[in-house]
Amino acid sequence: MLSLLALPLWHKVDGLTHQELSLTAFNYHATNMPAPATNAPVWVIGVLALAVAAVAVYEIFQFRNRFLQLKLGMLNLLLLVATFGAAFYFSNQGELLLNPKLEGQFQPAFYLPTLGLMLNLLANRFIRRDEQLVRNSYDRLR
Repeated sequence: MLSLLALPLWHKVDGLTHQELSLTAFNYHATNMPAPATNAPVWVIGVLALAVAAVAVYEIFQFRNRFLQLKLGMLNLLLLVATFGAAFYFSNQGELLLNPKLEGQFQPAFYLPTLGLMLNLLANRFIRRDEQLVRNSYDRLR
C-alpha cells in the first residue's frame, strides 16, 4: 500500500492537443495544460492508503491477541474497500477534466488495493485457523 503513494493510479492522454492528466494518491498532475480547476480532495486516497499500511503493521505485532488481530483485519478490509472506491471515484472525476470523449487508462497502482484485499483476507483466514488449532489443543489437554 505504501507503493500506491508513489505510483500513478490513472493516466489520460489527448493525442491531438498533447495534453496529459495523471492521478496520483495525493493530486492530479497535468502536462501541457493548465492545472485542473478542481477542489476535489484527492489526498483522501493517500490518507486511506497510509491508514491501511499503519493498521496492517499494528495488526502484525498483535500476535498474542488473535481476536484483536481479527478485528483489525476487518477494519483493514473496510479501509481497503474505501481506498479502492476513492481511487475509482477520482479517476471518474478525472475523465471529465480532459476531453470526455477519450478514455483514460488505469495504471498498475490502481489494482494494489485489490491485492491488499486478497492478502488481508488470507491473513484473516490463517489467524482464524490458528485460533481453532489453539482451541482444539487446549480442549484436548483438558
